[in-house]
Amino acid sequence: MSKSSRFALVGAGLLILAACGGMDMVKDYYVVDPEVLEVNGGEVNYTVTGTYPAKFFPKQVVCTITPELRWEGGSVKGEPITLQGEKVKGNNQVVPYKGGGSFSYKGSFKYQPEMAKSELYATFEATKKGKPFEIAPVKIADGVKATAELYSETAKGANTAASQDAFQRIIKQAQDANIMFVIQQANVRSSETNGDAVKALKESMKNYAADTKNYAIDNIEVSAYASPDGGLKLNDKLAGQRETNAAKYVKNEIKKAKADIAVESKYTAQDWDGFKELVENSNLQDKDLILRVLSMYDDPEKREAEIKNLSAVYKDLAADILPQLRRARLTMNYQIIGRSDEEIMEAYKSDASVLSVEELLYAATLTEDKAEKKAIYTTASKNFANDYRAFNNLGELAFKDGDFATAEANFKKALSIKADAPEVNTNMGLLCLAQNKPADAQTYFAKGGEAKVNQEALGNMYIAQGQYERALTALKGSNTNGEALAMIMTKDYAGAQKVLAAVKNADANTAYLSAVVAARTNDAAAVAQNLKKAVSLDSAMKAKALNDIEFAKFADALAAL
Repeated sequence: MSKSSRFALVGAGLLILAACGGMDMVKDYYVVDPEVLEVNGGEVNYTVTGTYPAKFFPKQVVCTITPELRWEGGSVKGEPITLQGEKVKGNNQVVPYKGGGSFSYKGSFKYQPEMAKSELYATFEATKKGKPFEIAPVKIADGVKATAELYSETAKGANTAASQDAFQRIIKQAQDANIMFVIQQANVRSSETNGDAVKALKESMKNYAADTKNYAIDNIEVSAYASPDGGLKLNDKLAGQRETNAAKYVKNEIKKAKADIAVESKYTAQDWDGFKELVENSNLQDKDLILRVLSMYDDPEKREAEIKNLSAVYKDLAADILPQLRRARLTMNYQIIGRSDEEIMEAYKSDASVLSVEELLYAATLTEDKAEKKAIYTTASKNFANDYRAFNNLGELAFKDGDFATAEANFKKALSIKADAPEVNTNMGLLCLAQNKPADAQTYFAKGGEAKVNQEALGNMYIAQGQYERALTALKGSNTNGEALAMIMTKDYAGAQKVLAAVKNADANTAYLSAVVAARTNDAAAVAQNLKKAVSLDSAMKAKALNDIEFAKFADALAAL
């Protein structure tokens, strides 16, 4: 505690003595912790301790001491404490006259920005034998260090969360058709090749093979099967014949289409997997019994024999399940080829209505021009008004430009479409932090699912809440202003200095935080250098620095701004 504060507090004791007719020597004093008040988690906490010597506090005096934080144009009072002499009848803390005594109490003020340049006073209301007398207020501490409140500035520069497009230039697709076979036969019947599914596959094959700009056929797979009845030897031969005949048919159709498509074929002698799947999805009364038999026996012949023993069940299987397994599945694997980057941008400029929402959102990633990005997202928001992503990304652009009103309007529009969108709630949380609304930020982060909120956003919220160690965990390795601020608040000045030197897009806040580190490590030259840099990047930093108690001891640096 400074000598001036200590003498001022002793002076308060002398005033009491003068009013009450006390002794002529005072050696005891008040202590305020911290000596310079500081905001943490939005609160300015303090502890006042007073010690009175023997014959200091008159026996018939009642004195109420109230801490009052004062600044130009305003003040706020804390919780009072009342002391009384030993002959006063009351329930207050008694200070013995003969032996003296002490008191200690804690309090806090809700932080307001005006408190950055303020002083803490003790004010007194005293009576002797019920008659009031005046004691002048006494300054007991300086305040308030508001460095922790810079979370609102670090949040402004934090990484926002963009909504991603799902654009894929190459989309893999598959089209299936089945050729069914009569029991114990392998010939491909015209009734099957003229079925709707096969005809559709042949039509697609012809069209895709001809349109090489928009499609690419990888291959056609032929998978032939036999139902798991009739014995393994018979089924192996039968499934192989079905594979050969189906593959021959497909190759003939490819030849007719004048296409160059690879055919890959295989067969499965007894399709137990298909059998099990059909049974599981059936309404057979005894399907659980059948599935239990399948699980009990691995040997195919044993399985077949046991299932055939279930005579009533087997009749239903033969009618409803087994015929579906006598097949050759034709699968055409192909790729849909989307527009190139150049084609997407050309389409956007000529007629954006032909583009999908995914293509439009992707188009915005193809330019670094902010105005063009904004124009593309605006188009997407109009053409696809029920998709929240364009609104979120418009809000993100506005946030980065410091246009919080526009950012908020877009974020809220996005949330009206998808209330639980993690990236939108992250951005709204950051916006609230930038506006000094940490409680609202926490609400948004919770709505978006904190596990999905980026760690930088959460780290800044933890700083706002005064949870500095937790903030360090979230921000570790980010090399951001937020990480440096958390280190300053945990008094890791060397670490903060290292992080600030590594900030990728250093700004006025980076320089200002560097000045704070310099002030706390008593480096006057670095204070002057960094404050000058901060003001050159943002003129508003000058007024901030002049009112910041962090720099109270560096008058020369402040005068040079």
